[in-house]
Amino acid sequence: MDPKTPPIFLVIFLIISSILCSQSRADGSGSVYFLDSSTHNYFHSRSSELNEVLLPNPFTRPHAVFMLEISGFGDKQPELGSDNDVFSKALNSEIAFEDADIQLSDVDELSLISLNEPLPADMEFTDTDLTKFASWFGGSYVINEVESLSGELTIPLANDELKLDMSKKADRKFITSIISLMHNVERAIQAHEDLVGSVPNPAELLNGRFDGFKVFQEQYGTDDVVQKGAELLVTAISKIYGSLQTTYKGKIVGIVVFANSPAKEMLNIKLTPRASPRWLEEEKEASGDAARILIAEVLLVRRTLAWITGIIFIIATLMGVWFLMYMPLTRDTLLYSNVKLD
Repeated sequence: MDPKTPPIFLVIFLIISSILCSQSRADGSGSVYFLDSSTHNYFHSRSSELNEVLLPNPFTRPHAVFMLEISGFGDKQPELGSDNDVFSKALNSEIAFEDADIQLSDVDELSLISLNEPLPADMEFTDTDLTKFASWFGGSYVINEVESLSGELTIPLANDELKLDMSKKADRKFITSIISLMHNVERAIQAHEDLVGSVPNPAELLNGRFDGFKVFQEQYGTDDVVQKGAELLVTAISKIYGSLQTTYKGKIVGIVVFANSPAKEMLNIKLTPRASPRWLEEEKEASGDAARILIAEVLLVRRTLAWITGIIFIIATLMGVWFLMYMPLTRDTLLYSNVKLD
């Protein structure tokens, strides 16, 4: 068992607990999918409650978590679970929740990587990026010779194909958002490779939110192209998760949330400093009456323990001297006997 993997176990537990605890007071809804490893079984295959999703095996834990929140699906959730995506074997549940705070305390043993970083200033989208994107899905991109980023993108789907006009703002926003997500995943993979062999080897949390589909849906409403776009997004996430499985050699799990939520993150990561291992350590920079009372109580406990320990040692010393002074001075019958052993 890797001694540095327990934080990830806590991450998954806190994510599940946050979702469960907020269901009773929620005003949002959606679906959560738990993506297991391709080589390990970290999740139960069937479970009636979300808090039973993890296998109770402390010796088999993932090293990393890929956590992605996807907003903008509204009441129409994507059709997931085809043979071509990783959601076909995922554990899923319909949920209702609002903001969920995920507290992480083992900051020194956890590498937190954001998947929402903007592209570098010197990097801009080009027709070449769109051509590579289309090729990744087995599709094609016809370049507009008059204006860049205005060509026609064609992506084959399971039973149909999706054609998008990059001159339209919604189409371009949707596709460039997927490309940006892919770029951030590549950056996360590079960061992981840099951490390989380091001591200590921290666990990793890849966290992000995808809002690129929201504009696309608002543009087309209930049109069939929206469902095709959702299928493209699911296929992209499946390919991304597959590349992460290869990089992490199966020691990664995924948590994907399709949320009908406002334009803000619902899964909030909060980092807190690790608590001191000394239970009775007073706060050096504390101020106020409450802090002074706390310090006084700690000092009282320490002094009481010191006095009790000292009194016990004094009594034990006096008893030892007493028994030595009044010990009878007689020969030990065994030491001074003339018994001969054959």
